[in-house]
Amino acid sequence: MTTPTALDSFLDKWRSRWPEWAVAEVFIPEDRRAATLAWFALLQEFDDILNIAGDPLPADAKLGWWGTELRDWSTHRSRHPLGRLLEPVPAPWSALADALPTLVAARERPADGAAALASLAGYGGAVAAVEASVLGGTPPQAQAIAAQVLATRLAEAGLQAVPQARQPGDTDVTAARERAQRDWAAELLAAWPAKAGGSPARRMWGAFARHRLGQFAQGHVPQPGRQPLGLLWRTWRAARG
Repeated sequence: MTTPTALDSFLDKWRSRWPEWAVAEVFIPEDRRAATLAWFALLQEFDDILNIAGDPLPADAKLGWWGTELRDWSTHRSRHPLGRLLEPVPAPWSALADALPTLVAARERPADGAAALASLAGYGGAVAAVEASVLGGTPPQAQAIAAQVLATRLAEAGLQAVPQARQPGDTDVTAARERAQRDWAAELLAAWPAKAGGSPARRMWGAFARHRLGQFAQGHVPQPGRQPLGLLWRTWRAARG
């Protein structure tokens, strides 16, 4: 995993999930685009580990590997392709490594919305601190990062991501399951700070994620890029803060 092709595969995977970035990228200085993409692609790797389906042991082992890798970045050593772009940045990589094990516990269905956000508070704070070093500007709010991670989890894991307090009862029919997921999406939107701070890149990515979550809460299937003028408007507003 040390060739340019390997790096491109990680960046392209993130781009494929967030096609809205084709519009947003023009608002990022050209010399900052590669590091921005690498950072977001790294966070996607952690999202994938959180949202693993089936046997979690391989994902847990991968998480342990990432902990070692991030600590090595603090001493300017890297083995992963994303590290070629991120490791030179002085950042609290070890603190992020220390926060990774909370992702394992966060797979468990939380009691309620507050518990779900609290389970990712430490991780969100560690991500925010590193992100301020990588992307510049003030750190984004940890709760906004936690909400975005939970929104991604809802999109990937469905009912498994919904807190116990919102689980449908014995009438576990399709309509009840869908309503529980929409209600959780609406609760996440309410908990997501409207002005979450952070760099223009984070604000734009967050705006895309919020829009998708809002569509889902209203019972619609998110369709990124379906309305290009609306996308451009959201991107411009987020970039300007």
